[in-house]
This record gives sequence, structure tokens and C-alpha cells, in this order.
Amino acid sequence: MTGHGALDQSLLNPTRLSIVSVLAATHWAESAYTREAVELSDSALSKQVSALDKLGYVQAEKGYVGKRPRTWLNLTDAGRKAFSDHVATLRRIADHARGPGPATEPPARK
Repeated sequence: MTGHGALDQSLLNPTRLSIVSVLAATHWAESAYTREAVELSDSALSKQVSALDKLGYVQAEKGYVGKRPRTWLNLTDAGRKAFSDHVATLRRIADHARGPGPATEPPARK
């Protein structure tokens, strides 16, 4: 097995990976939907979205529905690529468990 250079260190955080995974399935998602999907508080989601925004993976747009403020989240092209590469690498790593390993016997004890 070689190195895992395509694993994105920022997506090794399970919370960030969950957020990006939810956003990968849509174009724009309300932050409330994302918060509920990943089971976070508003403040925890905000903190993680800020970190992902600094990486260029997520963008947030604020607006209103009627008189109620809303925030929508979108996975950027860079975020989609990072997620796709990260998941592909995880799959390659996990695939080692599927295939038969070399047929070996433990050494005989003397």
C-alpha cells in the first residue's frame, strides 16, 4: 500500500465530512436542513462552515424567506473535488479488506 496523499486532512474530521457529504447531494441547502442532517447545534455548524469556507470548500449566502432570515450553503467546485478525491481514496483503502490477501500460514513453532 502506498501513501494516501489524496486524503484531505480537513475532511478527516467526521463533522466536516458529514457536512460536505450532505452538501454534495444538493446544489444549495438551507443551513437548518444541514444542521438537522448532521445533528449539530447552530453554533457548531457555524464554526465548521466557517472552517470549510476558509478552505474554499463551502460558500454561504444569507437572505430572507418572507421576513425570516435564512442561510443557504453550497459545496464549491473545489469542495466537490476534494470530497470526491477523499471518498475515492477511502474506498481504495477499504477495498483491501475485500480481496483475498496472500495465502500464508504462520511460521511453525519449534
